[in-house]
Amino acid sequence: MGTRIRIVNLEQGFPTREQACKRLDEILQQAKKAGVAALKIIHGYGSSGTGGVLRFAIRGFLRQRKEAGEIQAFIPGESWSQFDKYSKQLLKHVPESLLDSDLGRNNKGITLVLI
Repeated sequence: MGTRIRIVNLEQGFPTREQACKRLDEILQQAKKAGVAALKIIHGYGSSGTGGVLRFAIRGFLRQRKEAGEIQAFIPGESWSQFDKYSKQLLKHVPESLLDSDLGRNNKGITLVLI
């Protein structure tokens, strides 16, 4: 089995909203094929002006994927805690994510995905 959780930096290279969503779609497909259970997506939170745009675009993209049944759940970084319903689901499937440095830190610059 491959890596259970993969970290993806979508901020790298300052992509447009469309470029970031296209890249995330490709990464999701690759992760599924490789047996990755979860993704931690770094998209920034908007302090530079671009992170906020990416954050909203990526979360909208993931909402569509969840509704289509292509992913199980996504957790905004500000909800990533041991008390959140979807976080508990991810922690159950990927116990090593308990060691994630952002767990419980209200980090708006990340989103987690349970594939």
